Amino acid sequence: MRYSTILISLLFVTLLFAGCSGNTSSSSTDSAAADTVSSASIVSTADAFLKAAGKDGTWIIAVTQDLSVDQNIVVEGEFTKSDHSNPPKQVPAGRKIALYNQDKNRNKTASYTLTAPRLIVRSKNTRIQGGTFKGDVYVEAEGFSVIDATVDGNVYFANQTLKDSLVLDNGGKITGAVELKKL
Repeated sequence: MRYSTILISLLFVTLLFAGCSGNTSSSSTDSAAADTVSSASIVSTADAFLKAAGKDGTWIIAVTQDLSVDQNIVVEGEFTKSDHSNPPKQVPAGRKIALYNQDKNRNKTASYTLTAPRLIVRSKNTRIQGGTFKGDVYVEAEGFSVIDATVDGNVYFANQTLKDSLVLDNGGKITGAVELKKL
């Protein structure tokens, strides 16, 4: 019973993210705006998470369980996704670390915890959503967000402009210090 529930959940999340990713082709004018056109990665291991977070990874990294990574996570690279109003067109996609599962109506059904010594954010508009990140976050790009999630640690910004672009939304919170400090 438990195995089939997990399998169905994984299949649903995979189909959901595949449907949301749209067309992953890009014209030469669109590709100048971003390094990579990408869809989602559904991950359940530390190695898969690290690969998905890298510059050749994916714009959405969705975990399927609590996950511990014993090294620093570096989120880098710029990505595009299909424009919802004009699917052939590619638009910038902020990175999303999805620490939750959802049902077919997009209601959150589970929250997960990602643990690492540090999360280093080098991609614009990166967000942590739906669960908990345990560790310190070092932000080196604009638009970092915590949405319906918790950072159980400190968040350090490389400069005041980056700090000013922080978004806490839908109950997003940070348990530790929020201050300027370079890595």
